Amino acid sequence: MKIKNIYVVGAVIKDGNKILCAQRGTEKSLPGLWEFPGGKIEETETPQAALRREIQEEMHCQVEIGEQVEHTVYEYDFGIVHLTTFYCQLVEGTPVLTEHIAIEWLEAHELEQLEWAPADIPAIQKLKQHA
Repeated sequence: MKIKNIYVVGAVIKDGNKILCAQRGTEKSLPGLWEFPGGKIEETETPQAALRREIQEEMHCQVEIGEQVEHTVYEYDFGIVHLTTFYCQLVEGTPVLTEHIAIEWLEAHELEQLEWAPADIPAIQKLKQHA
């Protein structure tokens, strides 16, 4: 069986010292786990364009995308996820729950209190080092 490669982006949205964390819905893969919001990169998109689009679609917000935080490759049972996370700043709107069931704003040292999707954990470790 061929393993599927899935290319995704995640937004590390900062507001002062706080970072936006989003909990996946129960109907999705990895139900109830926490993640940095984002989604799949379409064929014609750059990672940054995909992230801008996904945050607009999922959270009804506009973000300014900064430097890359981390790139992680993690093999789940449904495929190999290639996750690139970027620092982001909200420039318009307030995050709205459309895809997620909860959001939390936490400081870097508090992130490990949540149960994260495995692909997001290397970014969390990097964020803690730079806090």
